[in-house]
Amino acid sequence: MRAVLFERFGELPQVHEVPDPVCPPDGAVVRVAATGLCRSDWHAWTGHDPDVVLPHVPGHEFAGEIIEVGAEVRSRHIGERVTAPFVCACGNCASCRRGQHQVCDHQQQPGFTHWGSFAEYVVIDVADVNAVPLPDGLGLDVAASLGCRFATAYRAVVARGRVRSGDWFAVHGCGGLGLSAVMIAIAGGARVVAIDPAPAARERATALGAAAVLDPGSLDVPAAVREITGGGAAVSLDAIGGVGSLVNSIGSLRTGGRHVQAGLMGAATDVPADVIALTVARELELLGSHGMAAHDYPAMLARIESGELEPGRLIRRRIGLTDAAAELAALGTAEVDGITLIEP
Repeated sequence: MRAVLFERFGELPQVHEVPDPVCPPDGAVVRVAATGLCRSDWHAWTGHDPDVVLPHVPGHEFAGEIIEVGAEVRSRHIGERVTAPFVCACGNCASCRRGQHQVCDHQQQPGFTHWGSFAEYVVIDVADVNAVPLPDGLGLDVAASLGCRFATAYRAVVARGRVRSGDWFAVHGCGGLGLSAVMIAIAGGARVVAIDPAPAARERATALGAAAVLDPGSLDVPAAVREITGGGAAVSLDAIGGVGSLVNSIGSLRTGGRHVQAGLMGAATDVPADVIALTVARELELLGSHGMAAHDYPAMLARIESGELEPGRLIRRRIGLTDAAAELAALGTAEVDGITLIEP
């Protein structure tokens, strides 16, 4: 099969002919119809993820058709249209027994722990647990955009942030993850302040219904959010992953507010002591959010089927495998205002 492969961290990947994946006894092989280009893939390419072993094929949000299933698989079948969360759970560990598949103790992650979906085929491990069948009316391109950013945003907003109708919700960073959060929060009746340095990203947030947009380079973000919201946001999400966005997010909260960290931190960072003091003084909640389990997808898919959520609006560009390498390398500095799909 053709795949985007890199042999050294930070070195421009190339499209190569590589062996087709071998189907595990409990897994499935999927023909990739589309796969998202995500900043997490950039983290893998730069060497930030210790699970990545070279040579490597990135890619972790995808959708396609099952072409092979292992002998132990019972609930999935050849020809089925599926997607999968970027965390593929074992289904048996202590976390999985609690229903917390997204933090499985023995998780596998396509594009990180093994070769991913920047290819013609990809493996879903433990397919009975992790392969998510898709509604007939949902296109594989839109489904590919769900696996990391949209699903992560859905759980971050609904389950971790517990955003309610009428809440003020601040989103720091309006790439694919942040814009997904904007859409989901607004659909739930929240009022959104969207923060991003890129004019195009702010325009996209406005088009989705954000009540206010801010350029973090031109003002004191926490002060501006507190002024707009009349005292601070009930929930604030760092969708970037950096000290600046984390500090701004926590500082934007009202007393008793909730900070949700969904953006990956690129390297070891020190949180300023005054942020911890503020967390104590205002009795803030600091919450992590790490993807979404396959068993939680049906509720999200139902809202997409009903038209309440429209993730297809976030797809901005479509490219082929030959363009993916340069696009991946550019993610470290590129302005992102939506989701780019690779269609092998």
